Amino acid sequence: MTDKTDLIQPDRGQDAIAIHLVNKDNFEGWAKKLSAGQRAALAAQKFDGSGYQVAIVPDGDGWFAVGGVANPDELSSWCMAKLAETLPEGSYRRAEGEPGPALHGWQTGQYRFARYMDDDKATGPRVLLTKEVKKIDPAIAEARAVKLVCDLVNTPAEDMGPADLEAECEKLAKAHGGKLKTIKGDSLETDFPMVHAVGRAAARQHAPRLMHLTWARSGGKDKDPVLAIVGKGVTFDSGGLDVKSAAGMKLMKKDMGGAAHAIALAGLVMEARLPVRLHLIVPAVENAIAGNAFRPGDVLKSRQGLTVEIGNTDAEGRLILGDALTLASEQEPDFVIDFATLTGAARVALGPDLPALMTRRDETAEALVNAGKAHDDETWRLPLYEAYGEYLASDIADTNNAQSNGFAGASVAGLFLDKFVGDGIDWAHFDTFAWRPAPKPGRPKCGAAYGVRAAFHMLRARYAGE
Repeated sequence: MTDKTDLIQPDRGQDAIAIHLVNKDNFEGWAKKLSAGQRAALAAQKFDGSGYQVAIVPDGDGWFAVGGVANPDELSSWCMAKLAETLPEGSYRRAEGEPGPALHGWQTGQYRFARYMDDDKATGPRVLLTKEVKKIDPAIAEARAVKLVCDLVNTPAEDMGPADLEAECEKLAKAHGGKLKTIKGDSLETDFPMVHAVGRAAARQHAPRLMHLTWARSGGKDKDPVLAIVGKGVTFDSGGLDVKSAAGMKLMKKDMGGAAHAIALAGLVMEARLPVRLHLIVPAVENAIAGNAFRPGDVLKSRQGLTVEIGNTDAEGRLILGDALTLASEQEPDFVIDFATLTGAARVALGPDLPALMTRRDETAEALVNAGKAHDDETWRLPLYEAYGEYLASDIADTNNAQSNGFAGASVAGLFLDKFVGDGIDWAHFDTFAWRPAPKPGRPKCGAAYGVRAAFHMLRARYAGE
């Protein structure tokens, strides 16, 4: 990550450059208060108050900045992101009012993944001041969570294998006083047979594993509800023996994006000290090709007891999630939420920006959708339509892992996962892309977090009443 200092700091009257936010409707009236020279400077920069425009205006021996927004009275997370991306290093404050939700995009707008580059030429930090001191720490925590997802997803598979995901879980456990248990390699075969089968063909240094982190704010008191967060950690997906094309494989370093989301969300839950007993479960594998790879037509046992015929080795993420969701269900959870880069069908239906959301309960879906709208992290609900479950029928096993038709692929994958979640458990599933193919202010082209902020604010409301 690129932060050399916290990019949001308390406003104690220190020197800072003013930022004025205007839109096309009020720009002319606002500009009338300026000098002729200042108006000329704005005209030279073709500034008219349109969204995401940025201008620098001379002011005596100094200068101030102007940003175009849709509505200066109702800012979004992204209203000041373009300013953060383009202004010089220094400290800034909004001239009329506070940044509010724009604190988020101010930070993510300065994200840069520079692990493999000479970063000496990187622009120094742009610090935003605010008098809303109580909002600073939560805003920093959320932006760091988003940047963590970006960092993990951006890292190539050779440096972000199962062992590296384990290291991230260890780091999280140490930071918050959690306990981590990891099962690796052939030790998975008995209790997590589908995780083992998918990951067994990988090279030794990328051996499969399952991480189970536990944490409780109250030190383990039984009164707090159990929250289980599960993330798909396929660190690279070749497709297995049903091998992907070169184009289809190009971005498969991001197939551990679900794990990245789950780790980031768990960190937010622990940092906020929500009154829950947390279980973070991350199955991590590389879906590789070798003589011992699982095959189309194989029948796998699962932790839950169901047998699964393999219709397609490229539908591997749902297999490892099946064992992980079974483990989550065994904790008697109040709520289970999982994240996975699961289906191309979800992207065809919703595009890259909207994660597909599937839930068993309408009220859970409504809470997540509303939290996403309120915090500029929208999601879209797709159905778990039971009739489509017939697409997973098998002649020789309890279920197939893949359908033979092209209908409702995201929902059918969700129905497969539903088989491994315990009866009556409140469960939500995010099918996310974890990648942004084109940049927008505050959201660079790279790994991306979709649904983390929506889920966190829903959990805060559910467990802390906030």
